[in-house]
Amino acid sequence: MGFIAKDSGDGGNFKRVPAGVHIGRCYSLIDLGTQLSSGQYGEKMQHKIRIGWELFGEDENGGPLTTLIEGREMPLTISKSYTVSLHEKAGLRKDLAAWRGRDFTDEEAKAFDVSKLLGAYCMVNVTTSESNGKIYSNVSGLTPIPAALKNSKPAAVHESITFDLDEPDMKVFNTFHEKLQEAIKRSPEWAAANGSVRRETGNANSGFDDFPDEPPF
Repeated sequence: MGFIAKDSGDGGNFKRVPAGVHIGRCYSLIDLGTQLSSGQYGEKMQHKIRIGWELFGEDENGGPLTTLIEGREMPLTISKSYTVSLHEKAGLRKDLAAWRGRDFTDEEAKAFDVSKLLGAYCMVNVTTSESNGKIYSNVSGLTPIPAALKNSKPAAVHESITFDLDEPDMKVFNTFHEKLQEAIKRSPEWAAANGSVRRETGNANSGFDDFPDEPPF
């Protein structure tokens, strides 16, 4: 299962997400497969996942955090890629622990189903950075929704999306921008599944349950 994280020892908007702390709803989980990663200890192959949030709040000018998509004002979105690991030093574990307000127990860290995040709300801390003259928005931290907001969370707007390379759905895949498609195609999981990819045109929205006030994970 592509969305099981274990302890193994960007937003696509043309309108930039402003820095600040915004209400976020997890609306997309995209299995990137095994990707070549570079770090302080050299290069290695790691299973990656991209988690995306739609954001609610105000921009620097007091306007809504929205952008016009096909004639409709839609919430801005932002995403972050993680190694699918719940090792104590893994970025995914640190962010999820901060999101739910406590760390994972040893038993929980043995296998956590990341798909439980879909539809869950949190506060997304966004910071900006500059590279080669361009400004980028980055997810720098996640925290639980404050108690005062738990009963007044904004309604979902973006369709919930999951893409799992164990059962790749081409209708969902074809909605991705070219750069994301190319990254997924580089994974060995894509190559292995390429002969049995589902090409039917069913609904890409897998839906999500109405989670309780507490984080569902």
